[in-house]
Amino acid sequence: MALEARLSQRLSQRVVMTPLLQQAIQLLQLSTLELQEVVQKELLENPLLEEVNVETPETTPPGEPPAPAPAAEAPPVEPPRESDRQTDDLPFDLTAVMFDDHEERSLVAQEDRDDLPFENMVRSSTSLTDHLDEQLRFASEDPKVRLIGTEIIGNLDEDGYLRAEVAEIAQRCRVEAAEVDRALTLIQGFDPAGVAARSIQECLLIQLRADPPVDPLSVDIVEEHFEDLTRRRYPDIARALKQPLDRVMESVEEIMGLEPKPGRRFGGNDSRYIVPDVVVHKMGTEYVVVLNEDGIPRLRVNALYRSLLRNSGDEAKQYVEQKLRSAVWLIKSVDQRQRTLRKVTQSIVKFQREFLDKGLAHLRPLSLRDVGEDISMHESTISRVTTNKYVETPQGLFELKFFFHSGIASDDGEMKSSVSVKKMIQDLLASEDSTKPLSDQEVAQVLKSRGLVIARRTVAKYREELGILPSHQRRLAPRRR
Repeated sequence: MALEARLSQRLSQRVVMTPLLQQAIQLLQLSTLELQEVVQKELLENPLLEEVNVETPETTPPGEPPAPAPAAEAPPVEPPRESDRQTDDLPFDLTAVMFDDHEERSLVAQEDRDDLPFENMVRSSTSLTDHLDEQLRFASEDPKVRLIGTEIIGNLDEDGYLRAEVAEIAQRCRVEAAEVDRALTLIQGFDPAGVAARSIQECLLIQLRADPPVDPLSVDIVEEHFEDLTRRRYPDIARALKQPLDRVMESVEEIMGLEPKPGRRFGGNDSRYIVPDVVVHKMGTEYVVVLNEDGIPRLRVNALYRSLLRNSGDEAKQYVEQKLRSAVWLIKSVDQRQRTLRKVTQSIVKFQREFLDKGLAHLRPLSLRDVGEDISMHESTISRVTTNKYVETPQGLFELKFFFHSGIASDDGEMKSSVSVKKMIQDLLASEDSTKPLSDQEVAQVLKSRGLVIARRTVAKYREELGILPSHQRRLAPRRR
């Protein structure tokens, strides 16, 4: 077969991810707080962008009709070169949204919205260090004790344990080790009980001795048989102490009810304030989706830069055109993000109507494809727009991705959400007889009697995800004091 050279033409289509298109896609994934930061950054860096002040509209003298707004003159924009058209061509009319007040970003931009719920506010919490410093000021007026105490408190970790040696603290404070021991004993008597301990064993002993009446058997178990306790060798402890096993188990129950991390309740200093991106209100029998646009400024192109497009040189004109494209694209991208977020949330509300009416047990299975087919969008777009977004509903505050779950078929052919099944398992185990806890197989049988066929290993998987112990460990688990 002879070889020959040949020229041929082929027509094809392909998607090119330009920088502006990448920016539009990235905006879909941002939360409301992150979007605010991006918009504020663009306002600082792009001189053609300005914020529309909707709170202080221009006023006219009383008795005079408002003057009609002059028609904005569209600046002459030279057609871009062919090379520019391939990379930065905009999919909309550039002059239509340049210097006049363009259409509202959303229909809810002028709605009166209530403030965020009070329960979403972050409480001003006191740190463990501040809590102990305040007790130290009242406990002693001796400057040396306060100096040593401050050094001890400063060496506590977030769980409340002392992570420095007594000799090290004595050297830093230039005092005797005995003085550090006395100050340490003082602080170990502060609230929370067990604070400033150097080991979990010492922490438990402090709590046992601080809670009268002191059970000497519990103290002996922690002090003399701590290793057997951690390995659950309760019969060995009973034989060593010559006590009935039931009596030992009473002490074990008391010990297991103690707090192994005294500083736990003061560890909330890094609490985040979750701002819902969308709010779902119930009005009568219908649910209304309202976007949270607080803090997102309305944007427009600064009209003062019109003259630069006509009177400046080629280099300056090219710069202004570049910034103009960037400004208009950002305005349209933010608008598109808000519309997409609204459509996706409205679709989720339509699918999860029963959950909004009745609660978690009625959450239905839902996939990205279901929502995508409902609003004619690709699954990847749905995934991006639901990333790191929160919605406030009458049932509480949830991440948008919370509503997407696989399902388990029941006898009547209806699909049950995995979240609903977990709720059923949690309710079953919460109401069980503590002396005869249900095994995973028994839970599966109860669910089968309710028309839901589920394997024992699936029950075990869901139970572990809920943080619930197996039945043999729940039988020995202590009751809350």
